[in-house]
Amino acid sequence: MPRPTSKLPAALSQTEAVNPLWLLRALGLVLVAALLCSYLALCLLFLQGQWQIVLHPIHSDAKPPATPEAVHFGPDESAIPQLLGVWMPVASGARYATTTILFLPGGDGSRSDFTPTLEALHQLGLNVFAFDYRGYGFSAKTHPSQKKMSEDAESAWRYLTLSRAIPAGQIVPYGAGVGASLAAQLTLAHPEVPALILDSPCADLLKVARYDPRSVFIPVRLLFHERFPLAEPLSTLRAPKLLITTGKSSAEAFRTASDPKISVELPAANGALYGQAITRFLDQYLPQAPDQIVPSAAPLPTNSR
Repeated sequence: MPRPTSKLPAALSQTEAVNPLWLLRALGLVLVAALLCSYLALCLLFLQGQWQIVLHPIHSDAKPPATPEAVHFGPDESAIPQLLGVWMPVASGARYATTTILFLPGGDGSRSDFTPTLEALHQLGLNVFAFDYRGYGFSAKTHPSQKKMSEDAESAWRYLTLSRAIPAGQIVPYGAGVGASLAAQLTLAHPEVPALILDSPCADLLKVARYDPRSVFIPVRLLFHERFPLAEPLSTLRAPKLLITTGKSSAEAFRTASDPKISVELPAANGALYGQAITRFLDQYLPQAPDQIVPSAAPLPTNSR
């Protein structure tokens, strides 16, 4: 009896050849996907670490010094204060005993770097309250950001108005560096603020981020949000404004600021002219009790716009 034989179709009896073009296309797709994932990862890293482009904090892990001026405030959900500040009061008979400076430091270093300015303001007869943002000095350890610093500025405002019961109309925000943006935003949120002082403002920082080497190939305009805006809030604020610049400190945002405003350019480290600029501005725009009025110093050469 003959054995059965099986005949396979010709298509199955031959080994199928792989088209080289298909392999090249597959390899190309893999490379494109890998590059896209790498680019997205780079954008994510930029998004998370962009604060390092414009903020350079110095934080201390040591125990803060116990001084009468030290103030712990700004509790979190656990009721633990997150911020450390200093309260520098003046005697009741001081020239500006009813006025308190809320000092908002810049984004480099810590509050202690502004000690000469704080002492100069205090010597003029002003109550001064200054603090470190979270991530700076002896305040809570974290990475800073515009959002957190804005929240800290509002915490300082609440401390002064609630804990110390200082009337809002007696608090003058003073912003240095990126603190100028925070001071302007705080004044915008509290129309009772009688005046605003900006010292060497550093704000509207998109251009700084765009020219940073770490921002190459990154859609900075889309991702960057640590901008610390200044021009826009100043254009709508009706509170009197004093801009203090030294050398070529940027005053671009002040050109579109609403009136009233005074701009003063001072030589670096000139304490006498600095004191005259502050007192002239305060005497012009802040109401004082008759027994506290002191003759102003000689007028300064200023640019009022």
